[in-house]
Amino acid sequence: MESTNLYAVEIRTSDWLRLVTWYRDVVGLRVAVRMTGRQYALLAGREGRLVILGREDAASADKRWSLVFEVADLEAVRTRLTAAGIEGAATESPSENYRELVVADPDDNQVRFFTWPR
Repeated sequence: MESTNLYAVEIRTSDWLRLVTWYRDVVGLRVAVRMTGRQYALLAGREGRLVILGREDAASADKRWSLVFEVADLEAVRTRLTAAGIEGAATESPSENYRELVVADPDDNQVRFFTWPR
């Protein structure tokens, strides 16, 4: 049987440019494809991709899901978030042995950054 790989997660938003800019500048994803007229952007990280679609009828954020990014340096992420005016405290989970930082993006989607201890 052929394996199936997740290609990307899609987010629909009514403020496309703001969300693309936030995931590029604050989160640090690279814009791989950008079609302004279609309001389509494919952003890439080390292993995952995020598609942002501009849609006038985009639904509001749903707290049943979140985007999760594994990062090497959680403090560097916190520094970028703070520079963008976003506050969040890193928490530790001793039983699970990781640290994380949870914030909301400009559309109020939950975004989690985590790192394993060195």
